[in-house]
Amino acid sequence: MKAILCKAYGLPDTLTLEDVPAPVPGSDQVLIQVKACSLNFPDTLTIRNMYQFKPTLPFSPGSESSGVVKAVGTDVTHVKPGDHVFTFGSHGGLAEERVADAHATILLPYGMDFITGASTMYAFGTSYHALKDRARLKTGETLLVLGAAGGVGLAAVELGKLLGATVIAAASSDEKLAICQEKGATHLINYTTDDLRERLKDITQGKGVDVIYDPIGDKWAEPAIRSLAWRGRYLVVGFAGGEIPKIPLNLALLKGSALVGVFWGMFTQKEAALSRQNMQDIADWTMAGKISPHISKLYSLAEAPQALTDMMERRVIGKAVVLISDSE
Repeated sequence: MKAILCKAYGLPDTLTLEDVPAPVPGSDQVLIQVKACSLNFPDTLTIRNMYQFKPTLPFSPGSESSGVVKAVGTDVTHVKPGDHVFTFGSHGGLAEERVADAHATILLPYGMDFITGASTMYAFGTSYHALKDRARLKTGETLLVLGAAGGVGLAAVELGKLLGATVIAAASSDEKLAICQEKGATHLINYTTDDLRERLKDITQGKGVDVIYDPIGDKWAEPAIRSLAWRGRYLVVGFAGGEIPKIPLNLALLKGSALVGVFWGMFTQKEAALSRQNMQDIADWTMAGKISPHISKLYSLAEAPQALTDMMERRVIGKAVVLISDSE
């Protein structure tokens, strides 16, 4: 089978497309013929040895994918050969076949296509867990989404609107903000030209925002936290901006606020029953047309390194999806 391989840590242009032996599932694993693989920012970190999960070299990058079950291990009972499934993990998606852990593999809802299946659960799963379980976002509250045009950011915009919040989207260009507005953002902030704190003060009439969803960190974290309302919640989702910010803790004291960590991957393992219910909610809303991933571009397997480069260079709005084989 063909697979994109990371044989030495580096930038996407060091990845190679090669023929490799097909993997064999263990007792609690599933062998999947991959149809589509959706890329996420952590994939760009994994190939550079900058992420908390460090696969053994060589490996195929790509965390979330959809496809058809080819074989299952002896302990697997919830899926069978021929089933259409979604799966996620630290790596393995950019290959014609992947082995996935059974606990991280779920049936796609009837009628959901592989592209939607590969690009929905990770981003919406992260954002739904963040807003519902960690922030306990309430109807009528204000939600600021930083990095709002990325995969998880757009999901947070859409879910925030669905959950009844007033959504403020912050992104780096007017083109990106236009998509955020289509997804339900009420207020838009271009943080390359606008003063983030001043715009938030104007929008909230000085009250501050109730919840901040932050997947980028870097220099935007502190001014955002300074814009929290009393008892506001700041969600630590990721650091796509590069720097992990160092926050003066007196800011949490002065606002009576909470700095809340969001680690969706661990949540799916530690709180599996709640995670499955969240996934069901997301699947139901997707099939009902209430939420949908924004697909920036479709790539072939050979073009996967370019897709990762586009993601690193902030050219992707929403999701970049690599088609591994016929995705109908």
